[in-house]
Amino acid sequence: MGEIRKGDIVGRKSYNCDIFFKVKDFYSNAEGKVFVVLKGIHMRLCADAPLDDLVRIDPGDLAAYLREQAVKSSEHMSRIFARREKEREYVFGRAVHQNKNGNAGQVDGFDVPGTVLHIDGDGDYLDLCLTTYKQLQIPADGYCIDEEQQPKMVEELLRKHTPDLLVLTGHDGFIKGREDFRDLNNYYSSRYFVEAVRAARRYEKSRDDLVIFAGACQSHYEAILAAGANFASSPQRVMIHAYDPVFVVEKIAYTSIYDPISIKDIIAGTITGFDGIGGLETRGKYRMGIPKSPY
Repeated sequence: MGEIRKGDIVGRKSYNCDIFFKVKDFYSNAEGKVFVVLKGIHMRLCADAPLDDLVRIDPGDLAAYLREQAVKSSEHMSRIFARREKEREYVFGRAVHQNKNGNAGQVDGFDVPGTVLHIDGDGDYLDLCLTTYKQLQIPADGYCIDEEQQPKMVEELLRKHTPDLLVLTGHDGFIKGREDFRDLNNYYSSRYFVEAVRAARRYEKSRDDLVIFAGACQSHYEAILAAGANFASSPQRVMIHAYDPVFVVEKIAYTSIYDPISIKDIIAGTITGFDGIGGLETRGKYRMGIPKSPY
């Protein structure tokens, strides 16, 4: 299998190395040709490629790519905290009767954001997301569960954690050589996300009481929404970023329960945008608490 081994970072020559992948496994077809199972580093894409179409990514190019991703993530987080501060001032003003000088004296409040249960088919992505939840001060529990096992496990985990928001994701993709984008069988994992969403809706029917994001790269958007998700990927069957689910639920977790959220505002907060993420009108899950205890 040449120089390429499991765990190597590679690109596809036929796609001009547009996406960086990690090598997961190797297999041979009926003719003995060697293929490689790939997963995107930051794109939630699974793919197969002939071994001879792959090239190892130079360490310098990989380091530059990772720096670029880190900068983008940092800029995104800064915008989130700036937005959150403005929104908190508004909610606090609504929750506390202000005096004639336009302030609430010595009273201070505390944040109670929505809680998240994140089930991910990829351990690396899950670790990235859990770290980001922590940085964004969102209470979150995470489990790495293969996509095909998620429908069997989701209801038990919902009963254990009773979250406000559920994320079901991992890897997906439209199978190469297929033509009908409406056929659920033409996707690697979409049918599992659909089944998992249905199982979650058996636990909690209301889209207001349990907000669900489901899907990955190129997932069957329409079928996932029809199963009961609030948000799904991917309307244009494009790649989505590993952090997109986090940025969707962050907006909901930190928007007041009194406020419906503009879908445009939610999707604008993602990296991929409307080509990759879509959904339904949804209310926020954030509550302001007053007063803040000194203890």
